[in-house]
Amino acid sequence: MHIVILGNGVSGITAARFIRKQSDHAITVISGESDAFFSRTALMYIYMGHMRLEDTQPYEPFFWKKNRIDLKRAWIEGVDFEQKKLRSNSGEEITYDKLILALGSAPNKFGWPGQDLKRVGGLYTLQDLEQMEKGSKGLERAVIVGGGLIGIEMGEMFHSRNIPVTFLVREASYWNNVLPPEESDMVNRHIREHGFDLRLSTELKEIEDDGKGQACAVITNAGERIPCGYVGLTAGVHPNISFLQDTDLEMQKGILVDEYLQTNLPDVYAIGDCAQMREPKPGRKPIEAVWYTGRMMGETVAYTITGDPTSYDPGIWFNSAKFLDIEYQVYGDVQANAPDEHASLYWEHADGRKGIRLVYHRDQGHILGFNLMGIRYRHEVCERWLAQRTPIEEVLQNLGIANFDPEFYKQYEQDVVDQYNQQTGSSLRLRKKRSLRHALRFLSQSASN
Repeated sequence: MHIVILGNGVSGITAARFIRKQSDHAITVISGESDAFFSRTALMYIYMGHMRLEDTQPYEPFFWKKNRIDLKRAWIEGVDFEQKKLRSNSGEEITYDKLILALGSAPNKFGWPGQDLKRVGGLYTLQDLEQMEKGSKGLERAVIVGGGLIGIEMGEMFHSRNIPVTFLVREASYWNNVLPPEESDMVNRHIREHGFDLRLSTELKEIEDDGKGQACAVITNAGERIPCGYVGLTAGVHPNISFLQDTDLEMQKGILVDEYLQTNLPDVYAIGDCAQMREPKPGRKPIEAVWYTGRMMGETVAYTITGDPTSYDPGIWFNSAKFLDIEYQVYGDVQANAPDEHASLYWEHADGRKGIRLVYHRDQGHILGFNLMGIRYRHEVCERWLAQRTPIEEVLQNLGIANFDPEFYKQYEQDVVDQYNQQTGSSLRLRKKRSLRHALRFLSQSASN
């Protein structure tokens, strides 16, 4: 059986690796972007000079031949699902028995005049990085459109070369559709403290052409003209599926898949950023363009294709990133606009660069989520508490278990407990911090009681 995987990101390569572990089927991975898999989250470090492209590739060149995974460099322009053939831009036809679509994402564009000019682009592919590199020579100012995680990465990249950056963010506060108000405001302050020109409640109206097909300025919705030599489009992403629009594949925003990641067509599967769950698990979105969900989908579909049908279960939501030098972690259900049944305890350090938010059920009292800014908690501990629906007061008394930071760093669990006591009139006391091994044993015992 010949299995073709279209896309060599974390989803496609994970699928290839696990198919090989489970079978001797022929595997071909096709990508027009790069010769081999690389860590997409490390693109910024290539630009900043911290890494080379080869440093971002987890597998040595011999890995692919040793594991009998055929890598093919080609852009696919169309798929004949009935004949089970893919057509490349060179006219070559590639046949398959089973097809895995791991197509990834593409930056959002909203019909702005000038959005297709040179020196305008997102930050998703190697080609995007190459365009940024080329456009940075002699660059006097960049404008970044959008307030999210990709935007802040692009801003940090330009900032590393002392290139001034203006952010155009249509929302009233940075990433406030995801972050609660206090955390969003922390990010606003932090961006400005680093010397960025942050324009909130400001939208892009037009990108000006310099007469040579290149961006030279932007016009905002307020009519202001901001000269710039590069425009970063980071107002979100969408599934990269436009070339499949006129086929029998069922799609909405993404390619519709069932719990086994199978599409409406026989022997065709979709995983990663391009996949849209027909019936997502409670509390999860139909499309989740996140690294770890792509990896999980790749492993799941591999089992199904090799004869062990496995339902995709992403588990408890989590994510991590950074806003310049503030680390960010979220576990569970933390919403920007919390519903009435969600109660929240938020503590912020006096320096304005660290924050801890615990979200719990107002009536039932169990923990629902953790939001962390500038402080790290242990994934295993947070996930266990969330899965066990642990009461908020039990979480608070044992909060030291979750702390991930080295022992010589300042600890803030007592401050959080004190704030809860002040907020609720309780008199909780923090229990002694345990090692991770003892912490997990304690949690297991709590679950069995």
